[in-house]
Amino acid sequence: MEQLNRSELRKIIMTILYQVNVYDKNKIGYNIDEIIGSVLEIDNEFVKEIVYGVITYKKDIDQIANKYLNNWTLDRLGNTDQAILRMGIYELIYTETPEVVAINEAIELAKMYSDDDVRKMINGVLDKVYHAK
Repeated sequence: MEQLNRSELRKIIMTILYQVNVYDKNKIGYNIDEIIGSVLEIDNEFVKEIVYGVITYKKDIDQIANKYLNNWTLDRLGNTDQAILRMGIYELIYTETPEVVAINEAIELAKMYSDDDVRKMINGVLDKVYHAK
């Protein structure tokens, strides 16, 4: 299998986080490694780091998101939008990914999968997180 670039891996991470969110909402048990394995044939440290990181720090990430979502809450966003925003915040705060890359990658995903208002919302939140760092 060809090497996937980080942007393609982030799309996979978004899919995994989307599934986890659906399972959590419906109180369905899951094995995170099985979910990762169902979307990704090869073992990938980057994917694991981000997925496990978002799940581990979900409460903190959601608090940060809600703090900057003006008169809105994360749980009112669609599952895809939540996945993109959580991944963006996680990368901004907990990883060595350059801030501009973390924000741009999240915005690129939002351009593909979110409507315009939500994309602007995600952009605004990530911008505020970045400046608050």
